[in-house]
Amino acid sequence: MRASGIGRRLAALILVTAAACAAAQPQRIVSTAPSITEVLYALGLGDRVAGVTQYCRYPVDAQKKPKIGSFLQPDFERILALKPDLVLVIKNPIQVAERLRKLGVQAAEVNQDSIDDVFRSIESIGKLTGTETAARQLTTDLRSQLDQVRAKARTQPRIKALFLVGRSPGSLQGMVGVGPRTFIDELVTLAGGDNLLSNSPIQYPKVSVEQVLSGDPQVILDMGDFAHIEGKPLEAQQQFFTLWARYPNLTAVKTRRVVQIDSDVFIHPGPRMGIAARAIYDHLHGAAAR
Repeated sequence: MRASGIGRRLAALILVTAAACAAAQPQRIVSTAPSITEVLYALGLGDRVAGVTQYCRYPVDAQKKPKIGSFLQPDFERILALKPDLVLVIKNPIQVAERLRKLGVQAAEVNQDSIDDVFRSIESIGKLTGTETAARQLTTDLRSQLDQVRAKARTQPRIKALFLVGRSPGSLQGMVGVGPRTFIDELVTLAGGDNLLSNSPIQYPKVSVEQVLSGDPQVILDMGDFAHIEGKPLEAQQQFFTLWARYPNLTAVKTRRVVQIDSDVFIHPGPRMGIAARAIYDHLHGAAAR
């Protein structure tokens, strides 16, 4: 009887401890970046997401959440109104996390510049939210997906590539490309590409038409203004190619390997990086190399 009583008390203690741990975990989380939102959902925390940015479109359920502005222009009043017990922020120049802490909000900052940074950010979010096991599994799965693409790329010739994340609408002016020390540059490299802008002193440099002509990439991956203007229809395929057809001596134009990129999967560092890497591989090497 005594042993049975001790067992019951131990079981009750375990239940109380588990309940206390669950209560200590943040129940109302605000995300200030699409990539963070994707991580939260991938860790099974969608029901705890209290607010997201206006650009958080994946998964679809995230679109139903209250909006708190954008990554670089968060609305602090809206954030406070949501009564979050955790706000997750990507490291940024406007010190969003520090400003939130001064307002009495618990805010945690993560870095997602490189692929390894993304893995560390997932693990950090896992610790903050009590989902360490799911976070470890997610990073393990992502590493495996990227390793598979890297292994396939080793069997293919290297391809000189240019990845543009933005430009002026309907024009080749105001082009912004992907430079070194970025997760997109790393995805291009592991997929078998040699980034035309790998020697740039900054991560996302401005690119002139003259630079493109001089570098003569074999493949151009062009997001146009997709990444920057919400709800704007993509340029028609013919209109898109006509922009580049003005430069018929470009290798990528001659071989019709200027690719219109129309998905945010390429610019959100997180759970869909494996999908992005496989797509970049296909664009660089063609369907025959799959």
